[in-house]
Amino acid sequence: MSLEIIYEDEYLLCVTKPNNVLVHHAYHSRNMSDEKSLLQLIQEQIGLKTYPVHRLDRKTSGAILLAKNKEYVSKFQDLFTKNEIRKIYYGVVRGFPPATKTIDSPVKGRDANVHKEALTELKTLENITLEIPVKPYQTSRYSLVELFPKTGRMHQLRVHSNKISHPLIGDAKYGDKNHDVMFDENFGFKNLFLHAGRLEFTHPFTNEKLILKASFPIDWITLFEKFSWKNPLI
Repeated sequence: MSLEIIYEDEYLLCVTKPNNVLVHHAYHSRNMSDEKSLLQLIQEQIGLKTYPVHRLDRKTSGAILLAKNKEYVSKFQDLFTKNEIRKIYYGVVRGFPPATKTIDSPVKGRDANVHKEALTELKTLENITLEIPVKPYQTSRYSLVELFPKTGRMHQLRVHSNKISHPLIGDAKYGDKNHDVMFDENFGFKNLFLHAGRLEFTHPFTNEKLILKASFPIDWITLFEKFSWKNPLI
């Protein structure tokens, strides 16, 4: 598996994480011999040990920042904690959401008993109605949305999309199984349609303003063609 390298300098590496790849294995993980983590794939491809600055779910694709030295990690993490980085995700959701919406709803953290404040801005880019029945309706409706997380809670975008009754396609945990089955049976799409498309920030070491874009996976490109939707990263 060849990874797309979006940006690289002496401090930082930014790559596109594929769907269904863990960033790194948990200590003594049983899966270590079965599948390679993103960190292992990077080491194999460019011979470099890297240190993740933030998280992406296994099922989410897109741009991820990795420091080249452990000492650099905190400087880049400050961008996230101080809200000095603009994260732009793209999702395909069930139904037609409003043109814009603010989702302000607590999300469970890693401790499942504790809810934390979470805020997401949503913007709808495209819509389509398909003449394909999905119970209980004779047609099915989908939208391409832009998602701007203002906080960084676990599964925030997946939970928030479901919260407003427009779950992400391919989300087995928070989504709508009937629509996921339709996408699989009609188009062969099995992956989660959530992609970390852009990161915008000022480099903390060089002061360079960066706009980093992660190319969409093949499922997305095929979907854009089938639905006649514009690729928002072009």
